[in-house]
Amino acid sequence: MTVTRRRFLTTAAAGSAAALLAGPDLLAAPAARAASPAGDVVGKITVGYQGWFACAGDGAPIGGWWHWAQNWAQTPSPSNNVIKAWPDMREYTHAYQTAYSNLGNGQPATLFSSYDQQTVDTHFLWMQQNGCDTAALQRFNPNSSEGPTRDAMATKVRSSAETHSRKFYIMYDVTGWTAMQAEIKADWTSKMSALTASSAYAHQNGKPVVGIWGFGFNDANHPWDAATCLDVITWFKSQGCYVMGGVPREWRTGTGGSRAGYLGVYHAFDMLSPWMVGAIGTAADSDNAYTNLTVPDLADCTANNVDYQPCVLPGDLSGRQRVHGDFMWRQFYNMARAGTQSVYISMFDEYGEGNQIAKTAENQSMSPNGAGLLALDEDGTACSSDYYLRLTADGGRMLKGQIPLTATRPTQPVAGSGGGSGNLALGKPASASGTSQNFGPGNAVDGDPNTYWESVNNAFPQWFQVDLGSVAAVGSVVMKLPASWGARTQTLALAGSSDGSTFSTLAASAGRTFDPATGNTVTINVGTASVRYLRATFTANTGWPAGQLSEFQVFAPTSGGGGDTTPPTAPTNLAVTGHTSSSVSLSWTASTDNIGVTGYQVRVNGTTALTVTKTTATVTGLSPSTAYSFAVVATDALGNVSLPSATVSATTDPATNANLALGKPTSESGHTQSYASSNTVDGDANTYWESVDNAFPQWLMVDLGAVTSVSRVVLKLPPATAWAARTQTVAVTGGADASAASTLSASAGRLFDPATGNSVTITFPATSVRYVRLTFTANTGWPAGQISEFQVYAS
Repeated sequence: MTVTRRRFLTTAAAGSAAALLAGPDLLAAPAARAASPAGDVVGKITVGYQGWFACAGDGAPIGGWWHWAQNWAQTPSPSNNVIKAWPDMREYTHAYQTAYSNLGNGQPATLFSSYDQQTVDTHFLWMQQNGCDTAALQRFNPNSSEGPTRDAMATKVRSSAETHSRKFYIMYDVTGWTAMQAEIKADWTSKMSALTASSAYAHQNGKPVVGIWGFGFNDANHPWDAATCLDVITWFKSQGCYVMGGVPREWRTGTGGSRAGYLGVYHAFDMLSPWMVGAIGTAADSDNAYTNLTVPDLADCTANNVDYQPCVLPGDLSGRQRVHGDFMWRQFYNMARAGTQSVYISMFDEYGEGNQIAKTAENQSMSPNGAGLLALDEDGTACSSDYYLRLTADGGRMLKGQIPLTATRPTQPVAGSGGGSGNLALGKPASASGTSQNFGPGNAVDGDPNTYWESVNNAFPQWFQVDLGSVAAVGSVVMKLPASWGARTQTLALAGSSDGSTFSTLAASAGRTFDPATGNTVTINVGTASVRYLRATFTANTGWPAGQLSEFQVFAPTSGGGGDTTPPTAPTNLAVTGHTSSSVSLSWTASTDNIGVTGYQVRVNGTTALTVTKTTATVTGLSPSTAYSFAVVATDALGNVSLPSATVSATTDPATNANLALGKPTSESGHTQSYASSNTVDGDANTYWESVDNAFPQWLMVDLGAVTSVSRVVLKLPPATAWAARTQTVAVTGGADASAASTLSASAGRLFDPATGNSVTITFPATSVRYVRLTFTANTGWPAGQISEFQVYAS
């Protein structure tokens, strides 16, 4: 397993960070400039993208549970865990069952695979929606067993970046790479340089960007002398590349975590990005880093014509560093006031170190029971799963001068409570056509939902207006009444103006229902409007003969456009209306939404199986005699997703002897090259699994998904005559759990002969199992277990 950055950085020069960061006074930032003009990394928000998660059965060459588990060959569980936070799984169409208990909401505990293109597409969509301009794809030693999977991930990232108009580049992490000096050049020349032909590949100063993370670190995983490092940097520059370096935070002083005498190496890079994970964990740490690192680092880079890209991190969730976003915002503030133009987010999807900004479990209902993993609400503040993506978007806007510099975090932890850029109307001047008693217009912008404005009674039309102070981009307006009030419909229109005299319609007059069941809240999405004044004009109210508002909130557009962040209500009354051996039919009661429901996602065992626009659906392609759980979520036009419906279960009818193993998850003792166990259940007799050579016994196992009666196994090798006859000694065992301890057919020699199709059939008394395992102890044709098709039948 690859050594992670945290594992060695937190042990290197223990205590040096405290000495380096000690310094109570904050320096004034110098007038800063970038060495280069804005491009794909300068003046941009770059996120570190691991893309290194795999699951058994996903088809990835590496096989197993890459970076999800301590032992990749075994299913993740509380005793085989390597992650510090659980992802929000609601938007992935492929999910893989783990051995954790169900989530707190009763849903199965599943995980995503980076090897699925839809996963990468989803991540790059989030980047697009939240102002992440560029992704630095991490590439560790590609000549290890991880190489083929990493090669595939580079292609998948290219596709997603092109689809979602993001930029990407290759960032080599040289940690533990013994033959790095020669092999990194060969890898670029023979493989990775081809990616620069993509329209999405990042360029800076007209040159393709390459990142190298790990030169100069003072530990055994980074042993190269300065001459070796300079040789590699110079070589990449000779290839026409712009070279970014991920370096120790003490790079400038050559102390602590940095080797001495490497300043020439650091200055040879086109861009420097000092690594801060493990160095800071509080806002005070960030302030000290501003004084002792950021300001002098930026001055040194400016003087030496090097671009500067400091790290910003959300904080280790398991270490309770995040403080519902205040820690990350303080870093953005310090970077912006120092005058930096670029930042590197550490990291996008680093669930293993708990520093991910990607969507994460909001609370314990979205985490496995008993797993001991903290959720985003760990300090008592509710946060939406996309909170740190939205926070990154706002931090980027501040860095780029699109919103004012502020030490106060503008981003609301829960999207529905304010969206991405804060309530622009809070505390601003408000006026009205008239007021009843003492219920003045200022009550609607005071942040208190219990105070309210009420117009003159029985005198429609009436209007309420707020002055934002200057022209601003507006995406949505949220209007509220006190939560204890009864339901009512107010007929109102919304208009905007830049001068307070000429108004344009933003939303036509319509009945807006304020219902205590949905918080007595109405959201009006206006797309993107540039206005200073906003006016709501009331012409009717079914609850009282006046216009009424307790809160009038104004929000900037989200990165994806529009301001609606209110999800639909959860579907209700989900029921099974029929089933066959391969399908289950469902019906449910429609959801409601402040704008409008656009569709429903039907989830099978936690994974989205299909999307429909009506309130009935039939899920097909299911396995016979198998129990499934179903839930439905609603979506709206802005992509907001409801909470799931209640879960229902159904068991499909028995089949006429179908292959129960087809497409099911597999696991193995190991494999050679790219011949992974998933090849045995793909329905293709020409692909195959081959175990580690010369290391009997070896095993292969399939998970049927549920306890099922089985009585026959068919094993195949490729039918081509090139596969000569051979006898493999194989035992068949099974069980309800992954130990598969019950003998179904004792160990015996099984003859595979191309004259009879290279196929072996093994029968045994019908037994109820979920897992079926093959154990190989000999093979007369090759010193390894070999199977191209592993088929399991009820009879």
